[in-house]
Amino acid sequence: MDARPPKLDVRQVSIAHYNERMKHSLEVLHDIDLQMREGELVCIVGPSGCGKSTFLNAVDGLISVGAGKILVDGREVSGPGADRAMVFQNDCLFPWRTVLRNVVYGLELRGTLGKRDMHDKASRIIDLVGLKGFEEHYPNELSGGMRQRVNIARALVTDPQLLLLDEPFAALDAQTREFMQVELLKILARTRTSALFITHQINEAVFLADRVVVFSARPARIKEVIDIDLPAPRTLSMKHELAFVELEQRIWRLIEEEAAKTGMLTAAA
Repeated sequence: MDARPPKLDVRQVSIAHYNERMKHSLEVLHDIDLQMREGELVCIVGPSGCGKSTFLNAVDGLISVGAGKILVDGREVSGPGADRAMVFQNDCLFPWRTVLRNVVYGLELRGTLGKRDMHDKASRIIDLVGLKGFEEHYPNELSGGMRQRVNIARALVTDPQLLLLDEPFAALDAQTREFMQVELLKILARTRTSALFITHQINEAVFLADRVVVFSARPARIKEVIDIDLPAPRTLSMKHELAFVELEQRIWRLIEEEAAKTGMLTAAA
């Protein structure tokens, strides 16, 4: 039996946002319990505005929980830490820095490596994400998919124990998004990094995840956790297979039920 603590252990977490102007508190998350294993990729889906990004920000330590606790490798989260790294929807690269200097930025902030070691490590990660030869290019010389690879490399170079991704492919065109899903799985398999991934795209969640967590309408509770029992390595052609489509439709039905509660759509008869 594995005696190690879960990679991520979320225990009865609730979060409310207080509106100072209106003197009103709005509960966003209610009594969330979730555990992640080492090396697992978990996707979170749910109705728009249900609190998915709030949850991810809490795991990253950017906002405090109102009740409960969040632990990473058995250590309680009390703020941002070196054991976690966030990848946002927009690449947020420094336009005045080359690919190499963007990726090395996090290492510079830590100041634990010499310049040569930092550049060597950044170069290895750049190679890993498929950008070898583009080290001296600037962000405006790259495609959207390439910039997001730089963004992922910048997160991975600090060796996070948990990678947090908030709709990282949402700004990409449909074709690039599909290819980036495949590339992300390859990258995580090579680095053996655990990842928590937020998305609105149900087929993206099914394609990427070991498990999909469906949030309810606000205040978000965990409505259901679905194991994605699809073979590896995953290929884009899987998205047309019956097992994949059935999982996608099952998750859509769960989200439609919650969306109907908010008035976003009329519940099916």
